[in-house]
Amino acid sequence: MENRFLGLIEKSIKEHWNLPAFTDYQGSTFYYKDFAQEIEKLHLIFESAGIKKGDKVGLVGRNSSHWAISFFGTLAYGAVVVPILHDFKPDNIHHIVNHSEAKAVIAASHNWENMNEEVMPEVRLFMLMDNFSILKSKKKDVQKTHEHINEYFGKKFPKQFTPQEISYHVESPEELAVLSYTSGTTSFSKGVMLPYRSLWSNMQMAFDMLPGIHPGDNIVCMLPMAHMYGLAFEVLNGVNLGCHIHFLNRTPSPKIIIDAFATVKPPLILAVPLIIEKIVKNKVFPILEKPHIKALLKVPLLNKMILKTVGDKMKAAFGENLWEVVIGGAALNREVETFLRQVNFPYTVGYGMTECGPLIAYTQWDSFKMGSVGQVVDRMEARIDSPDPERIVGEILVRGMNNMQGYYKNPEATTAVMMPDGWMRTGDLGTMDADGFLYIRGRNKSMILSANGQNIYPEEIEDILNNMPYVSESLVVSQNGKIVALIYPDWEQVDKAGISHSEIDSLMQTNIEQLNTEIPAYSKVHCFKLFQDEFEKTPKRSIKRYLYQQAENA
Repeated sequence: MENRFLGLIEKSIKEHWNLPAFTDYQGSTFYYKDFAQEIEKLHLIFESAGIKKGDKVGLVGRNSSHWAISFFGTLAYGAVVVPILHDFKPDNIHHIVNHSEAKAVIAASHNWENMNEEVMPEVRLFMLMDNFSILKSKKKDVQKTHEHINEYFGKKFPKQFTPQEISYHVESPEELAVLSYTSGTTSFSKGVMLPYRSLWSNMQMAFDMLPGIHPGDNIVCMLPMAHMYGLAFEVLNGVNLGCHIHFLNRTPSPKIIIDAFATVKPPLILAVPLIIEKIVKNKVFPILEKPHIKALLKVPLLNKMILKTVGDKMKAAFGENLWEVVIGGAALNREVETFLRQVNFPYTVGYGMTECGPLIAYTQWDSFKMGSVGQVVDRMEARIDSPDPERIVGEILVRGMNNMQGYYKNPEATTAVMMPDGWMRTGDLGTMDADGFLYIRGRNKSMILSANGQNIYPEEIEDILNNMPYVSESLVVSQNGKIVALIYPDWEQVDKAGISHSEIDSLMQTNIEQLNTEIPAYSKVHCFKLFQDEFEKTPKRSIKRYLYQQAENA
């Protein structure tokens, strides 16, 4: 069982048999013993359908208890999970199912109604995730097995079903566990092959470095489970530690999230920057901007008292048991991060990528350096491809147990990132200080080379612009040799302030003029374009930059 991911899961289910495991928020609950029983029933269906060890099983649907059961049940059977983002279009889902050579698909009803099984001819079994009913099967016996599942379960376990009855697939470290199709900011989907050693290493890191989490603790699962960030540290880590996971099966608006935190009271919260930024910018900053509060903040002793009160209220808003908020998936707004540090909010920023299943760097909140993404985690190495890693930006290279095996059926893409000596190119640019803290400067593919040969990092310009009045989000791109800012204004704040939409051009021009006084002359923004709708994003809420770079440079 040592160094085995499924060994950890099997051990946890046995040890936490009578504890709650999964709850669909404000819905039904599965205890660990129920979870174990559902896994065994799923195995009976797989056997009846002719699904073999090593076969791929596609999962598509919103976060739910049944999604989690399907995931663990597939791995425990010895098959490979292919998580598919529920908001992918049907054509994308069909493509991933076919490209992955999936032999079974478990789909939620809202996805299934738009799917066409005729274009996925190699699939032997289609199941409905909502209730595990059989949608289509190439073997007639499967429907009979489903209809008599309790009878078959009773035959398999003629005596009482106890923890001692559980025996899951025994995997090898290099065996393929998850085939995760990325939805990145700079390119189209590729199938990332994650072996069991990567899952185990990520879980062991969480066990070793998250001391604030204990069996029975509540966890809110709000990040998409088909993405490795949320899957690994809300769900896999939660099950490994015997936690009670609450799935938000609706789009998590700030109000829904805050309500869930108040009810569930999780000690650990995984978030993307957009969620934290919206809460701080929309709920906290307006209070601090009130004239009498601004005046009090100028008084030294009162300043500390007010900031402490604000910090305490923020922590309470995230639940009474809050130990740490881990922010990942994209860069955190500089103004928001400065504020979080001022009020002593227990946040940290981590760094990872699907290709590392996902973790590369993390440091606990009370040791974390502002502006960084933490230190490289155990069993991983990182270096900066630069003559002076502390001062000169270079590509971040990583090597270690978390690394993927490569991209499925894509040797060209694999060769482009996997180096012969085991190092992997991340595509991210950064520096590393003497203490081993990583600092992200941007994406290699988004870097702009100026006419005089200077490297321009759009993310650094965007960070300043996003802190200016009435800017919700921005992208800085190169167009015909000029630096152009694409801006999505905060239309809600514009309307609240009584500003007409015809005035917003002049306000943004003022922002650009101010911006150009704060950045080097070689990176000066030449003009801007306003967008009525927010930029299209990945499930982890990073802007799909390539869509706008392509459009602007076409």
